[in-house]
Amino acid sequence: MIKSGHVGRALLVVVAVLAGVLLGGAVPASAHAVLTGSDPREGTVLKSAPERVTVSFNESVELAEDSVRVLDPDNRPVTAGDPEHADGKADTARVPLTSGLKEGTYTVSWRVLSADSHAVSGAFTFSVGAPSQTRAQAAAQPAVDPTVNILYGIGRYVAYAGLALLIGIAVFTLACWPGATTARVVRGPILAGWWALTGSTVALLLVRGPYASGDGPLKAFDPQLLRSTVDSRPGIALLVRLALLLLVALLLRRGRPERGADRRTAGAGAVLAVALAITWAAAEHASAGIQVPVAMVSSVLHLLAMGVWLGGLAALLTALYRAPADDPLPPAAVARFSRLALTSVAVLAATGLYQSWRGLGSWEALTTGYGRTLLIKIAAVLLMLLAASSSRRWTERLLHVPAEVPELVTVGGGDQNPPRDPAPGPASGPDTGGPGPEAHRRGLRRSVLAEVLIAVAVLVATTVLTGSQPGRAASETAAEPMVAGQPNVSLTLIPFDTGTPAGRGTVQITLEPGLVGRNVVQAVVYAADGPLVAVPELRLTFTLTGQRVGPLDADLVDQGGYWGSDSLDLPLPGTWTMRATVRVSDIDQVTVSKTVKITA
Repeated sequence: MIKSGHVGRALLVVVAVLAGVLLGGAVPASAHAVLTGSDPREGTVLKSAPERVTVSFNESVELAEDSVRVLDPDNRPVTAGDPEHADGKADTARVPLTSGLKEGTYTVSWRVLSADSHAVSGAFTFSVGAPSQTRAQAAAQPAVDPTVNILYGIGRYVAYAGLALLIGIAVFTLACWPGATTARVVRGPILAGWWALTGSTVALLLVRGPYASGDGPLKAFDPQLLRSTVDSRPGIALLVRLALLLLVALLLRRGRPERGADRRTAGAGAVLAVALAITWAAAEHASAGIQVPVAMVSSVLHLLAMGVWLGGLAALLTALYRAPADDPLPPAAVARFSRLALTSVAVLAATGLYQSWRGLGSWEALTTGYGRTLLIKIAAVLLMLLAASSSRRWTERLLHVPAEVPELVTVGGGDQNPPRDPAPGPASGPDTGGPGPEAHRRGLRRSVLAEVLIAVAVLVATTVLTGSQPGRAASETAAEPMVAGQPNVSLTLIPFDTGTPAGRGTVQITLEPGLVGRNVVQAVVYAADGPLVAVPELRLTFTLTGQRVGPLDADLVDQGGYWGSDSLDLPLPGTWTMRATVRVSDIDQVTVSKTVKITA
């Protein structure tokens, strides 16, 4: 039991200070940086070589030594210095180029850390003079070393599991089945939760450096990377988490659960649980994007409800199997947890709905990797609810079994079956003829075990979601990017497939200035595996269906590696439909379309 009456107030002050440190770095952003433009722009053909390359993003980004790399057609680097923020703007990266660049296609690869602490990368090409047949590979390098990414993901999963065990078992002990028996039964799992969360936090601190720099796992103990980690917001969040876990250890050591739900103990535990949840919210998706304050609160509530439900299930399962024969888990404790779990599910549903809207932004985003993972998580939660419904039914049966029905198989003492006799089976109630309490307990064990197994899948999906690019950001990536410094230049990618092995690829169309009136059009065709390809014919038309204007032919002309026109006249603002007809051989062609917004 905590002796000092001022512990609760002191903890509140500590949490407030720590929250201020963490939240001070939270800034409005889109969660996962999205490339919004470049200079030179993607796919452009320049008459003369540029002096520098600039890339722009929709939020502030952190740069490293190799955040922007430029390779010539022979795959040799042509940068003349380290990248820096252009004109002091935190959402840009600029790198100077060497002089005397030759004619051909150049590849720009970039890798930055977005405001929500996740690494993102990409690549694009531009040409000087004319596109070349030999050029560097345009595929973006992985933002994170694969081994480091796996280790980081495992660490985050173990951290979630440890948090759930700590919160859920503590709540179950204090609110559902307080007493010395519970303290003994769940002591092992709650300590396992503390060690899992503490160990994973230390591991994440070590792996965070290579994750941010793009290096391999051997750099985990590099002093320079460790210094960079502890100076970053994710690193500060992890250090704060470790400090809070020391307070949790003190609480576990000095607490006396056998005396019941002491108010000061419960209050201190609640404060620490909220503080631990904040260390996640302050360094993940909630800390960047729209409605950051609301998202932070929602994220904290979501984590706490998850912990109460999933960790409570682990406590319930442990009690069902390990409670002593002379003091079995009472049905009333199961009923109390059932009500508590129902409240947690309601909180999870409300906060999950909000977070899904915030992360997706549109129904179309369900087709992104984030959207598909979210659907898997929803399906797993629904399965958990089915299992929970079964658990509630077994609990109701257990509550209504007549008290005089003998219980011949104890919860934790194994089978202790007496000799059989010709009388009705001992598992049957004498009044109802139905099964006795031990049969109900066995059914409850099975349904709770099913819930726990499904909970493992829910935690996996949660871990993947928090490390994925939100669907809203992915949609921004797929939208028309505007060129840095030239807000009236748009770029559109239109995939095509003629149905033949060599008939798949993408048409990349740039429209300048993208306004009403005369526009310059440039179009290039890429094969499915990335390289630039020449096609015998490419036609492009524009139609404004609502105003019954068009189709207007762009009159594209083959410019030797790309198709261009400077005579397209778009008379009205609105959402125009671009239709591209791509012919890849004498007999194979396809027409594909996409919309583009033209402003006045």
